[in-house]
Amino acid sequence: MLILNVSAYRNVVLCACVLVMGCLPNSLCAKPYTPQSSDEVLEQLPLLNNRTDKVLQRLRRQLNTEPDNLQVASAVANRFMELARSESDPRYYGYAEAAVKKWWQQSKPPLAVLLIRANLRQHRHDFDGALHDLHAVIEQDPRNGQAWLSLAVIQSVQGNYEASRLSCLHLKRLASHLTEMSCLSNAASLSGSAQQAYAVLKQAVDNTSTTDVEIHRWALTLLAEIAVRLGDAKAAETHFLQAFALNQRDVYLLASYSDFLLDQGRAKQVIELLKDDTRSDGLLLRLALAEQITGTGDLAKHQEDLQQRIVAYRLRGENIHQREEARFYLELLKQPNEALTLALQNWQVQREPADARLVLDAALASQNTVAAQPVLAWLKEKKLEDKTLQQRVALLE
Repeated sequence: MLILNVSAYRNVVLCACVLVMGCLPNSLCAKPYTPQSSDEVLEQLPLLNNRTDKVLQRLRRQLNTEPDNLQVASAVANRFMELARSESDPRYYGYAEAAVKKWWQQSKPPLAVLLIRANLRQHRHDFDGALHDLHAVIEQDPRNGQAWLSLAVIQSVQGNYEASRLSCLHLKRLASHLTEMSCLSNAASLSGSAQQAYAVLKQAVDNTSTTDVEIHRWALTLLAEIAVRLGDAKAAETHFLQAFALNQRDVYLLASYSDFLLDQGRAKQVIELLKDDTRSDGLLLRLALAEQITGTGDLAKHQEDLQQRIVAYRLRGENIHQREEARFYLELLKQPNEALTLALQNWQVQREPADARLVLDAALASQNTVAAQPVLAWLKEKKLEDKTLQQRVALLE
């Protein structure tokens, strides 16, 4: 799922790291780790020492001296959310929430805080809460382009493509032409018009000179993913590499390209791409899958790390990683029945092509075609064009 909001956040909440001992794959039971002394280091928090962080440090100092300054607090929160997305470190989201907490808890938070809260709720897969906040923003400010864009993205993730298209239409004169075309092409490509959507978006990219790297990268990544679904691997490779050439780290792009490489039988390239990038659960999962295929690397350690993280998420009551957890059970642990249960639970929350594929793969592996019927019906209703999914549909039918 791609969140397009140049935002971020701050204030420190330190949680003890849960270490798992003696976990069984199905039960994932664990005992909390107890430090031996108060001097023991449980976790190294990320350092704030690059150029962006220096800006953030200045804003934080200003917020410390002006704690009631909403504009500064919002800027701090948005900076932290930028870091959270680029570094895939969930702690930054906590810092962002803390930066605007005093306004967050009001019965009618300011518009800036509603937008921040919507993005944080979206990250936690509280899509209903995020939609509530976005509608509240739009009710007060119908020309808020960021709210319309965020609304369209969530509606697309939920599989509500017509609603997403209508939200995208509001971006005309509220956002750049490339933003509008990317939004519309995304919805169209998932609802029966993939070829036309690809042509329209490619023309928009080719004819637009933009200094907004985030929007440009989003458009190129969309082009790559549409090409993948259409079965045009050459075009997909071109667009992925164009997106990487923008030289801005993006975890979503890394994950999407890694999936493309795995499907193309290029697991060794995945290892080279992700070998030093294991903080993100999604990237660590793809690295482990590549190591499993090639028989190289530190698969046992990476698999254990993933299992420990799953335990920690369950102890915290989080469900935002169900897609990765289902794929972990299906492809690494080879437990298709557990994977199918998780994939179906995930399907109730988000319905992107990757989520549909996960259900179909788990249904095939567990020989449970009945469980896949709701997804098969949904794919037919939405007229989703995806050659990889069509192969699985043929096998199930």
